Amino acid sequence: MSRIDTTLSHLKAQGRKALIPFVTAGFPFADSTPALMHAMASAGADVIELGVPFSDPSADGPVIQKAGDRALAFGIGLSQVLAMVREFRQTNSNTPVVLMGYANPIERYDQKHGTDSFIRDASAAGVDGVLVVDYPPEECVEFAAKLRAHSMDLIFLLAPTSTAERMQQVAEVASGYVYYVSLKGVTGSGALDIDAVEAMLPRIRQHVSVPVGVGFGIRDAQTAKAISRVADAVVIGSRLIQLIDHEPAERVNAVAAEFLSGIRQALDA
Repeated sequence: MSRIDTTLSHLKAQGRKALIPFVTAGFPFADSTPALMHAMASAGADVIELGVPFSDPSADGPVIQKAGDRALAFGIGLSQVLAMVREFRQTNSNTPVVLMGYANPIERYDQKHGTDSFIRDASAAGVDGVLVVDYPPEECVEFAAKLRAHSMDLIFLLAPTSTAERMQQVAEVASGYVYYVSLKGVTGSGALDIDAVEAMLPRIRQHVSVPVGVGFGIRDAQTAKAISRVADAVVIGSRLIQLIDHEPAERVNAVAAEFLSGIRQALDA
């Protein structure tokens, strides 16, 4: 079992739901990420999604785009992100870490360092899962198998527009969990329709046996708690990034931890 499988299975046995915060690596400061990851884990994060900065994102809204632009300006690329995970792993061996991003940085990494070097180095760094927004399931069966051979999961997005055929394609290669995008559009956009999420999740579970996390549009404890009644995990990104933006370095961890602690308490209530 992967570290993600172990974590989510343990939570299920306890009757609890997973809290999965997303932050962009290298934001808000180039050297802030490992300490921020520790603060999030201490505040109750069960899995951490770490965004790999990329210049041309297709799923990210203005908030995460801005965070990625700042990280890129700091010189943060995939090699630096892996170094951050390695630093985090020096004192945290339990909290799963998922890299979320796009195909270009991964494929460029392999061009520079050799075939399958990303998988090798991500595994060595302590990465547990990879979510590649622009990798369709039918084109990455081999990639998924190589990740699993290194105890890493390949995680996919599903959307309100996903057909039964697409859900089945995802089910055939996905592991760890699937990430249901609760809104049409990019991250941070629109208002969350909880009734629509409640209607969609049973359809997804007809095809997908792994846990289902829900993200996009979850901004507060009340909404997170409502979503947790039907989902296995709650994913929060844009709101967290907004909160730590413009904070001085010495305040970033405390602000993030305070926000996530409130979400954790709501999920466990």
